[in-house]
Amino acid sequence: MAENSQSQRDQILFEKFCADARAFKTRVEITFEEVPAPQRLAPHAVAFSVDVEVRGDDVATGRFVLLHDPAGQEAWEGKFRAITFIRSAIEEDLQSDPLLTDVAWSWVGESLDSVGASYLATSGTVTKVSSASYGQLSEQDQSSEIEIRASWTPSNSAKLMDHLNAWTRMIETVSGLTPIAEGVSALNTRR
Repeated sequence: MAENSQSQRDQILFEKFCADARAFKTRVEITFEEVPAPQRLAPHAVAFSVDVEVRGDDVATGRFVLLHDPAGQEAWEGKFRAITFIRSAIEEDLQSDPLLTDVAWSWVGESLDSVGASYLATSGTVTKVSSASYGQLSEQDQSSEIEIRASWTPSNSAKLMDHLNAWTRMIETVSGLTPIAEGVSALNTRR
């Protein structure tokens, strides 16, 4: 009986997260929208994507998925799982920095810690991508990107929005956006 009532509370918390996330406001450089969620990973899922534009340039994109399985999953060590993806352009000279992937991975924990999000069972990858163009595309500059794929289990299901806030902080860090102090609104720089 107690397990059934906990399952009902978890479902209510998931639905509350969905409603709060759909009303979530980001800074002006970030376009935030709900997108179709993966259907086979858990009985309940919701997904959001972002695109970051700075001075007319697209600098980053990302996706946040929150999964909920009332039965729990052993690998998650819980009943909820946050899955994130972030891709951002980086300066070409950073591409050869041997510490880049370690620093980028540290942004995951730092972002979660910065908003007080409690979590466990983190996993993920950081990938550096460098592209050179040839033939008819040779006029294009070389480009470098970094991709961060991470997942973790929120350990306090009553504070699921902390994890969306942390992911947003991660997006800001990867994009090179200056953090905005709590309670301060950014001025709209778009024309």
